[in-house]
Amino acid sequence: MQIGRKIYYDLATGNIIQDIGDCSDDVIETTVEQDFAAYASLAERVPETVGCLQLAYREKEQDFEACSGYRVDVSGETPSLLFLYHDPNAPEEPPVYRKPLSEVIAEQDARIADVELALAELFTV
Repeated sequence: MQIGRKIYYDLATGNIIQDIGDCSDDVIETTVEQDFAAYASLAERVPETVGCLQLAYREKEQDFEACSGYRVDVSGETPSLLFLYHDPNAPEEPPVYRKPLSEVIAEQDARIADVELALAELFTV
């Protein structure tokens, strides 16, 4: 069995309270109530003030490996992860939270495909 990462966060700020990483092999999926009983960082919180993101197994794995921190964006209708990336070309600049690089790359790939299609249509007319 493979269980994806479960991230508990503060609903007001988006700060991470507890990250239960990916699990595989002989594991049993836990409930939110079981997690609150098992982890001190959750047990000391009022459950109504805590949100939970459940990811698929190894979802955003490269983003987690490349980032120096992450939080949850609670400003929109649907909570989403924001990652902290350091720019190796500008190490003196403070890093900023942004959407996962994997999503940015996918969006750029889609735009490139759209441009290539538009160019192909222009040249075949």
